[in-house]
Amino acid sequence: GEAHYSKMPDRIETIDFNDTFLDAEHLLENFLGHEIKCDAPPEKQVKPFKIKFAEKGAGLEVIPYTLPNPGPYPYNKPKENSVKFTPTQIEAIKAGCNPGLTMVVGPPGTGKTDVAVQIINNIYHNFPNQRTLIVTHSNQALNQLFQKIIHLDIDERHLLRLGHGEEGLGTDKDFSKYGRVNYILAHRLELLTEVGRLQKSLGVSGDVTYTCETAGYFNLYQVKSRWEEFQSRLKKKGSGTEGNEASDVKEFFPFHVYFSNAPQPVFKGDAYLEDLDTAEGCYRHIQKIFDQLEEFRAFELMRSGLDRANYLLVKEAKIIAMTCTHAALTRRNLVKLGFRYDNILMEEAAQILEIETFIPLLLQEPEDGHNRLKRVILIGDHHQLPPVIKNMAFQKYSNMEQSLFTRFIRLGVTAVELDRQGRSRESLANLYNWRYKKLGNLPHVLKRPEYLTANTGFSFDYQLVNVEDFNGVGESEPNPYFYQNLAEAEYVVAVFMYMRLLGYKSEEITILTTYNGQKHLIRDVVKQRCGDNPVFGFPKTITTVDRYQGSQNNYVLLSLVRTRTVGHLRDVRRLIVAMSRARLGLYVFARVGIFANCYELTPAFKQLLKHPTDMHICPDESYPTNRATGVLPTAAKIIKDMPEMSKFVYDFYYQVIERLMKSRQEEERVVLAAETAAHRFKTPTEAKTIDTPIEEDPEKKKKNLEETLSQPFLAIDDAGTGDDREAGNSSDEEDVVHPIRIIPSQNLDVREEFQPFPHVKYETQEESGEEFVGPTMNLAQESVDADMSGETEEVNPPQDSN
Repeated sequence: GEAHYSKMPDRIETIDFNDTFLDAEHLLENFLGHEIKCDAPPEKQVKPFKIKFAEKGAGLEVIPYTLPNPGPYPYNKPKENSVKFTPTQIEAIKAGCNPGLTMVVGPPGTGKTDVAVQIINNIYHNFPNQRTLIVTHSNQALNQLFQKIIHLDIDERHLLRLGHGEEGLGTDKDFSKYGRVNYILAHRLELLTEVGRLQKSLGVSGDVTYTCETAGYFNLYQVKSRWEEFQSRLKKKGSGTEGNEASDVKEFFPFHVYFSNAPQPVFKGDAYLEDLDTAEGCYRHIQKIFDQLEEFRAFELMRSGLDRANYLLVKEAKIIAMTCTHAALTRRNLVKLGFRYDNILMEEAAQILEIETFIPLLLQEPEDGHNRLKRVILIGDHHQLPPVIKNMAFQKYSNMEQSLFTRFIRLGVTAVELDRQGRSRESLANLYNWRYKKLGNLPHVLKRPEYLTANTGFSFDYQLVNVEDFNGVGESEPNPYFYQNLAEAEYVVAVFMYMRLLGYKSEEITILTTYNGQKHLIRDVVKQRCGDNPVFGFPKTITTVDRYQGSQNNYVLLSLVRTRTVGHLRDVRRLIVAMSRARLGLYVFARVGIFANCYELTPAFKQLLKHPTDMHICPDESYPTNRATGVLPTAAKIIKDMPEMSKFVYDFYYQVIERLMKSRQEEERVVLAAETAAHRFKTPTEAKTIDTPIEEDPEKKKKNLEETLSQPFLAIDDAGTGDDREAGNSSDEEDVVHPIRIIPSQNLDVREEFQPFPHVKYETQEESGEEFVGPTMNLAQESVDADMSGETEEVNPPQDSN
């Protein structure tokens, strides 16, 4: 508690919030109840703002200011924040900018990453000489954080991302050490080209673009001298606006030719001060070129890539990002190189082991017996999953799964708890907000159209679907801790196929499960049902709940697997993660009797059980629906079990394909009629022929139908379902993808050939005299990974054909 900024002797009184506030109204909303003083007139009260806080009390002084003109080119305009921060988020940003320890508790969807990014941005602009180290537990979280930093007003030459996983950034730019070195060398050549253009515009002879050093001499003797002459001529003519006219700036400005490629006119000639500000902006643009070249001089002197990369790490980069694992592996080298940093920010701090938290704090040697570190910012959520400890003795009896973040919270260290979520619609947020003291909703959750519209084809926004044993089998455990449930896997995939037939985009759907074995089983089912059919494709992700923490999607299908005991979902922290991944729709498939009677899960399952446990669907709705959320459809179809859902999807698929075929034939008929009508008719016989209905060639009709229906599923010859895999030899990192060979049908009656669920024998009651019998497929047992959570591995689908 003594490390909180309010008790620090070097607390900052005036903070430049840069672009944190969108406007003056946004600022006032965040300081309700404070005595606010602002001497600027109303028309001048525009962002950015500096705020001077009183040492005691709730008073503060707001100081609007104007950013210096960055230059005449459009790309000179700085990037601005667009997030409307809440009062608690502003308090977290304020604490992060001050020296000391900052603790931020961020429930799901409350904008932890946005807060972290804005803290980094403010420190970068307030303290340009300080260096910030960013540490996260996983590469996924680090990439998410780094992607947002890239879009801020931070010069990318000051950004560096260490370790593996950089390829997952989702950008064409390379932010690794050698990638940044290559960028600097390439950017250096671009800047020298600009210097050459400036030299030519000034009519100066000589080779000033040979090196950064020669460019620096050119700036000193040619550029600065001309600028000083320009200033002296203006000063000689008059002081300030007295004696000066707007045309004087344009007349005396020495760099007209260089800025001839800027948006014209550069000088409007309306007001002297406005044109003088433009001239100063142009000079700042030129000086920025030479300032960067001065920084790049060291890269000219060093000849090896290793030396350049080390210099970049130790001197040039201002914001360095890495995982805690990379910090532990490279600590000795970093200390040996003389690595220095002033601030450290840890995202996902509640998932980092205590020892992993301490290592990044010790990546530098003390200077004169004092630690250079000024700020430690820990951001996390102790109500979500803790660090993974596979040894049960260390986990339970040594309490090693307790992170330093959680320890501080339990000890009562002052923390800022974010209190408004903007991820899930209100009904879904009620499934997990009971775990937090005061978790409300941001205004957009109650106003945006996607949150006010019901989920197409479903009666409810969320539903707990009861899944009974199939053929007398519920959960299975082919190997220790490798739990699978075929009925739930089939049910989940059938619902995914149903959603795709309605028109949902595949990238909006995620399938989650609580066990590694079930993840592999669902992937096998998806490959067999949907793999080669462009109508279905693959969901965005099929993974475990543990590995999906920190991610979200619009619609989540969740399989809980267990039918004998609750299993490790009894840990409420895992339940909170599972319930909080969906934005618009959550559909949970489980044995209701087992989980509803678990005391620890009562608050969430009590809410889930407000809706029926049989799947209620509305196949007649078209995507997207106009039905408002909370309004039940007039007619809903009730699905009792998995075999019924499988049979329904099979029939529904044919209905959709039939409609597509009729639509296609109608389009062809209209086109052909239009082409025929365009001809001139010379005889009544020809005109009579045109009025005659056009009959499609039966052979062509047969061929079109077979082409449409045969490709996805006809006569699937499975080249390998994994039955021959040797137990224990596969893992998350080495999933075996089995090709499916398609054999075109030779028979028009494709209903006999097509089997979207190959293990189902589809017969009419007239043929069999019996009721429909559901799936009997026995999928391959994937290899064992004793870790129940598993490695995150996204399915790489083919290009979606939406």
